[in-house]
Amino acid sequence: MLQRTSIDSVNKKLKANPNWKVLDIGCGYTANENATVVSDVQDLSNFYKNKKFVKITEKKLPFKDNEFDFVITSHVIEHVDDFQFFISEIERISKKGYIELPTKLGDNLVFENSNDHLWMFEYDDNSNILLASKKQEFIEPFVSVSTAKKLEKIFRQSLILEIIWSDKIDYKILSNEIDGAFKRINFLSLIRKYIGKKIRQLIKSIKN
Repeated sequence: MLQRTSIDSVNKKLKANPNWKVLDIGCGYTANENATVVSDVQDLSNFYKNKKFVKITEKKLPFKDNEFDFVITSHVIEHVDDFQFFISEIERISKKGYIELPTKLGDNLVFENSNDHLWMFEYDDNSNILLASKKQEFIEPFVSVSTAKKLEKIFRQSLILEIIWSDKIDYKILSNEIDGAFKRINFLSLIRKYIGKKIRQLIKSIKN
């Protein structure tokens, strides 16, 4: 079962259950403070000296069935080629967790996502499932990761999907039905239109 949530709500839940064994997988350098175990494909053991660190070296996750009370996957699934297997592994090692993903808009804005992201996701609020499709660029990226982080503080709901799950992560893979039917929006054309509009506004204000 899936439902929308927020990281603030999740952190409150984790703080209320200090005895839970919590895994943050694909943590990078920003593991959740409530995680008791952190894991990544990089060896970050020297960075996480105060937490148990486990390096991921194979497709199958190096954990036992139901080893964790809660698992956090923040900005990970969109990078994984066989994300279906990855999801099955997440379900194997825990019965509940938190998933954080970029929205289609958030995914399209950032330069680095062009090469790093393989999938894009949206959330079906009627069926409470994740909808996955192969990554497409509808907008030519024009912001850096650091700029995107600043924008998330104001436009988080527009840029980030936050989902809590229990028992099962329901998803559906969609075909890219709009292939060839949509022309990617060019950033330079947006700038030209913006400048043109500002010039017209300036001329109008001078005339008035």
